[in-house]
Amino acid sequence: MDDEVFRALADPSRRRLLDLLNGRNGQTLRELCAELDMARQSVSKHLAVLEAANLVSTVRRGREKYHYLNAEPINAIADRWIHQYDRRRLQLFADLKTALEAETTMSDHQDDFVYTTYIRTTPERLWQALTDPKFTEQYWDLHHETDWKPGSEMVWHLKDVSMAGPGQVVLEHEPYTRLAYAWHHVTPEFASTVGIAADVAARIRQEPLSSVAFELEPVDDQVKLTVVHTGFEPGSVIRPMLQEGWPRVIADLKTFLETS
Repeated sequence: MDDEVFRALADPSRRRLLDLLNGRNGQTLRELCAELDMARQSVSKHLAVLEAANLVSTVRRGREKYHYLNAEPINAIADRWIHQYDRRRLQLFADLKTALEAETTMSDHQDDFVYTTYIRTTPERLWQALTDPKFTEQYWDLHHETDWKPGSEMVWHLKDVSMAGPGQVVLEHEPYTRLAYAWHHVTPEFASTVGIAADVAARIRQEPLSSVAFELEPVDDQVKLTVVHTGFEPGSVIRPMLQEGWPRVIADLKTFLETS
């Protein structure tokens, strides 16, 4: 995969596309073409290369397909090459990683969190890791109490803290394919447990619940996992926290499945 990432980044047109998505995430092909002096077919081919390298993730909404930067390959390269050998002068990777995760100006879908990774496992095992308390406790330190039927209440358990409330329910449940649920109520007890300041937690509680979806797609001997977290208000307090938290959770999930 590293070779595909380096090849994708070698082309100036593809780097330009990443710059455009960094400036405004969640764009359609039509919007991206409007910023480039090249044919629609050429832009589509460049986007296909970026998507194959996992540098761009796509989400369909109706007839439109939205394109998002995906930081996972850059995180992997940084972990392998920069952290291992402490090459701090190699700012290319660090700067690009920052750019891919940067907060930018608002648009209809730009504030959605979209993150894609490939895990060497089966859809059945990944599904179990997402839904079975025995597994979520091992890589996430929490578990959900629910029957996983759409509309059913979800109770979150983290250590001695439990979280429940209106709207905190299962949204979709298609075994081995798609799972979605409302993102939970941040209670004062939960905030204290995870180190969120009381005033920040109070602001979060003023925001509507968001929703997170996990999309699973078998690819050879791996599963493509795309996490899509949506429903944030402009200026959301919790959105930057999830930007930092989700990559860690997904990385721990990947490590758990590939090493256990």
